[in-house]
Amino acid sequence: MKIAITSQNRKTVTGHAGKCRKFWIYKIDGKTVLGRELLELPIEQTFHESAHGASHPLDGVDVLISGGMGGGMRNRLRQMGIAAAITAETDLEKAVTGWLDGTLPPAGPEDHDHHHDHEHDPAHSHEPQVLVTIDPQRLLNH
Repeated sequence: MKIAITSQNRKTVTGHAGKCRKFWIYKIDGKTVLGRELLELPIEQTFHESAHGASHPLDGVDVLISGGMGGGMRNRLRQMGIAAAITAETDLEKAVTGWLDGTLPPAGPEDHDHHHDHEHDPAHSHEPQVLVTIDPQRLLNH
């Protein structure tokens, strides 16, 4: 299984998944972390800039953990078969462990971490953030 975490600063879980260019990719076997690597994207490959339905460097990831994302981003991940987890946890290792054992703290309604300096498209949402509940055991055997 692969878990991606938005980490624009390379140190903590960060928000605004759609514009994020840096992701830690964790490889998991059961509940054991086998390793991690940093994926750095050019701006044109961010979710905000890339075409919906086109191949993406995060194809093959099972879960994306972020400090915040809009409804359009959650829908896009769902279409890609990627579970979205929005959390208040900022520690990378705790976020992975929390997701694996079902204790990842959800983001609060104010943890949208969304900048309003762009045009809106119809798929874009500013609804309160919720943690998408996915049974980790279902993906552990993936």
